[in-house]
Parts: sequence; structure tokens; C-alpha cells
Amino acid sequence: MSVHDTIGDFITVIRNAGLAGKASCTYPHSKLRAGVADILKKRGFVSSCEESDNDKGFKVLQIQLKYVSGKHAIKGISRISKPGRRSYCGYREIPSVLGGLGISIISSPKGIIDDRTARQEKLGGELLCSVW
Repeated sequence: MSVHDTIGDFITVIRNAGLAGKASCTYPHSKLRAGVADILKKRGFVSSCEESDNDKGFKVLQIQLKYVSGKHAIKGISRISKPGRRSYCGYREIPSVLGGLGISIISSPKGIIDDRTARQEKLGGELLCSVW
């Protein structure tokens, strides 16, 4: 059985595009990936994320990367919960990333949310990734 980590691949595409100095990147659409991209947009790590169709008619996420003083706005992005080892936590145990300068993205019963929203709404869930 083949196991694919689509969220891990998605954040790797964003990381590599930023390190290569690309203006944008695309990845196949899913609700989970769209939720992660929306959080990155709300928190100011990417300029925009839009759904569009590729030349074959499939939906893709078009992400415009953000640069500050010529450097990629995302200094680091890492996957926490992996297919081989899932990581769950309650709202009290959500880790702080760089003392609050970064964010954790969580899959909760109310959808994909960031750590600040999870603490406010007292929601736990699966820790997807951390971004700083």
C-alpha cells in the first residue's frame, strides 16, 4: 500500500518555490489544502490564494508568494503530524511557535484553523504544520 502525504508535499512546494524566488506556485485543489492556504493568507505569509482550472479542467490552487525586502515571508514551515505518526492535542497543549511569532495550523472539528483561533474557541485537533 502506498502512502502519500499530500499536506507535506503541498508545504514543500510552497517552501521550495519561495527558496527559488518564484512569484507563484500551483498545486492540485482539495478542501484541506485550500484551508491551509487560506490560513497562510490571513496571517500574512502569502499574498493571495485563488482557485482556478488548469489546462485539463482540474481545479488547482494558485498561490502568490509574499516577499519582504527581497526575502521569502515564510522563514520556515514544517510538517508536525505525519501519516506514520499522527499528532493530536487539546487547546491547552497547542505549542507556541517562536514565542508567538509563528503559527500552528490545526485540523479541528470546525475546520482548518490557526493556533490563536483554536485557543479562543477552546478547540483541539490534529496539528498539521507550523509556520514561522
